[in-house]
Amino acid sequence: MKSVTSPSPLKPLRASKPTAELSELPPLGMDADALALDIRRYFGTFLGRDKYCRSSHYPYQALVLALRDRLMERWRQTRYAYEEAGARHAYYMSLEFLMGRTLGNALLNLGLDAAAEAALHRLGLDLEELIDVEHDAGLGNGGLGRLAACFLDSCATLQLPVMGYGIRYEYGMFRQYIESGRQVEEPDHWLRDGNPWELERPEHTRRIHYYGRTEFYKDARGRQHARWVDSHDVLAVPFDTPIPGYRNGTVNVLRLWSAAATDEFDLGEFNAGSYTESVAAKNAAENITMVLYPNDASENGKELRLKQQYFLASASLQDVLERWELRHGNDFSAFADKNCFQLNDTHPTCAVPELMRLLIDEHSLEWDAAWAIVSRTMAYTNHTLLPEALEKWPVRLFGLLLPRLLEIIYEINARFLIAVARRWPGDSERLARMSLIEEGPEPQVRMAYLAIVGSFSVNGVAELHSDLLQQGLFRDFFELWPEKFNNKTNGVTQRRWIAAANPGMARLVNATIGERWITRLDDLRGLARHADDAAFRSRWHEVKRANKVRLAEMVRRDCGVDFDPDALFDVQVKRIHEYKRQLLNVLHVIHLYARLKDGEESEWTRRCVLIGGKAAPGYFMAKRIISLICRVAEAVNEDEEVRDWLKLAFLPNYRVSAMEVIAPGTDLSEQISTAGKEASGTGNMKFMMNGAATIGTLDGANIEIREEVGDENFFLFGLTAEEVEAARRGYDPNALIAADPDLARVMALLESGHFNQFEPGLFDPIVQAIRSPHDPWLVAADFRSYVDAQERAAVAYRDRERWTRMSILNTAASGKFSTDRTMAEYNAEIWQLAPVAPKA
Repeated sequence: MKSVTSPSPLKPLRASKPTAELSELPPLGMDADALALDIRRYFGTFLGRDKYCRSSHYPYQALVLALRDRLMERWRQTRYAYEEAGARHAYYMSLEFLMGRTLGNALLNLGLDAAAEAALHRLGLDLEELIDVEHDAGLGNGGLGRLAACFLDSCATLQLPVMGYGIRYEYGMFRQYIESGRQVEEPDHWLRDGNPWELERPEHTRRIHYYGRTEFYKDARGRQHARWVDSHDVLAVPFDTPIPGYRNGTVNVLRLWSAAATDEFDLGEFNAGSYTESVAAKNAAENITMVLYPNDASENGKELRLKQQYFLASASLQDVLERWELRHGNDFSAFADKNCFQLNDTHPTCAVPELMRLLIDEHSLEWDAAWAIVSRTMAYTNHTLLPEALEKWPVRLFGLLLPRLLEIIYEINARFLIAVARRWPGDSERLARMSLIEEGPEPQVRMAYLAIVGSFSVNGVAELHSDLLQQGLFRDFFELWPEKFNNKTNGVTQRRWIAAANPGMARLVNATIGERWITRLDDLRGLARHADDAAFRSRWHEVKRANKVRLAEMVRRDCGVDFDPDALFDVQVKRIHEYKRQLLNVLHVIHLYARLKDGEESEWTRRCVLIGGKAAPGYFMAKRIISLICRVAEAVNEDEEVRDWLKLAFLPNYRVSAMEVIAPGTDLSEQISTAGKEASGTGNMKFMMNGAATIGTLDGANIEIREEVGDENFFLFGLTAEEVEAARRGYDPNALIAADPDLARVMALLESGHFNQFEPGLFDPIVQAIRSPHDPWLVAADFRSYVDAQERAAVAYRDRERWTRMSILNTAASGKFSTDRTMAEYNAEIWQLAPVAPKA
């Protein structure tokens, strides 16, 4: 596997003659008859099945292949249109794309949902059954990856020339089970049955270098150059997934890279009988794209994670540069005018030094010319306010794995620090704070700082988040380059999260205000004038209740808990993390449980609480919080005095397809992070669009949600970000507990072992965290305000007409939170692409 010059075994598959006659075909029919014929052909001929086949898998595949043909037609025309227009392109680089299931969304965007249902009916098949065959794509973990997926949908709908680049993970995050109240992780082999949506493109395979050393040499003109030699190489093989816009003929592409060995195996080792050694290189290469988020607690895990990040950056940049060379040769003078790279968080930041390496080492540009291109094409989105979440890599590991890149980073840093010193002469503390290298016993490469220095745009993802970045984490950089910083509040796509996930509500909205909201979500404001119409409220309530029945069926199936559709459905589903404060939620459940046990059920609102999410395998406290939720659920649901009034369930293996059922059926959306910690949130937007009221702090996009819907339709509680900082000085949770009888009663139940009678001490770490004066999440400080807000929500829910009106107004006010708006802002202020429509 050593050598940088050996040719790839996957030769570029370039034809010697133009292939127009091969690729141009009559357009495929978009009616039920044409679809039915193609489904039958694929089922019987391509897949080789017959009338004795009893598996839904093969009809599903036949339907997908018929749809993919139609997507490929439109992808080809889209590509031709971009080329003919000489379009400027943006490339969205992300380690995650949480796509969920593709079938329903593809049918909706192609306008084939009715035709497909009719075609399948003629063939004796059920569309809903085939949709359930599809696995959720294991390409992401949480909000960051789902945001990337929504972005691609909106870019195609807006007809923007945007291509996604990511990694084709063989295994997703993990499949979560709950056993004896504990999270159990199992591999999520989502590609086990293949992925008929994707198209392998081996002719675009790229070679990726690791390890080795740098060799310097002089050319014939005496100019010094560097090359990376003695490297251990792997291949990046692309798989393309079509991304259709909403009924506009545009189909963009998500290109995912899969790792492969440069040689299938070492034939010499094999012939010598060393079978394990003969395939070791192949296994090592394929491990790079084997698992989403390898556990980086170990040195090997850190190395694999960094390998993944460089793999994405290098393969994607090589891909773009090769396309440029095919049209422009080695002339890069206009490259920055035609290309932009959006880095989705710090994960793809290796793109900054890698583009420098490719331009300098491979294309012989001078440093200043290369840096002018890099610093005009890179744009960075930050997704976190947690300092510990800003990626840093040990210099030792970075230099071992990516020696040439580390040299380039040091040069970038040296030139950058000269600029800082000129601005602030003699300020050595500032130089140390801003350096791309954090000095110490184990020097670290600061990836977020590298992204800022290498980018022309740095954005946060909600107004508060962007302000806190500028005044906190990145203040030094903001003082140096205020023009770089901007805000782009996140969004979600209404096509998946209303039109596809909530068809009952979509039909009602269509009948009331028309269908234009599907691409112009601001039109939902027209619903507000119907909120005072009793007949409309009645129809809205019927749709919501039907969605709650569907959610209750899922909870019964997955959790074994019966939810009453007429109760308040109180939901918190997201990654389990202390700052998101699932703990505060379960403390409130314990408070309600204690009240019921004390006979306080008068003026009671029946409530069903659903919590779901995955904890990182190495995150002790998050997993212990899951255990607490499950033990409290057992106590509540098994108690005859309580269970008619209160239910609690933990939903295992939370995923996109589950959220498509959860969001439409939720009454109260829990967005209760410690103020100043959540960058934005997108679950809050999905719930709001589907008519849920929010209970939340002034954090992330909650602030903007409350501004849009009004304080009277939002249940606000808790300290503000400024008050959180002030409260940390002299914080005394034990005094708060002693002064609040409700909180004292909750803590007494926890500390008595009531929820862990046979496992003494199980929840001691949680008790200690709540009582600690160093609790960064201030759980005790916000408890009273949270309980009071929950009581206001309970009272409001008992007034059905008031609550239904509130639900309508939340949906009506959600127009700002479409990714169509987000992408339009990215484009207007960062990418500056011209929309291009393919020929009809």
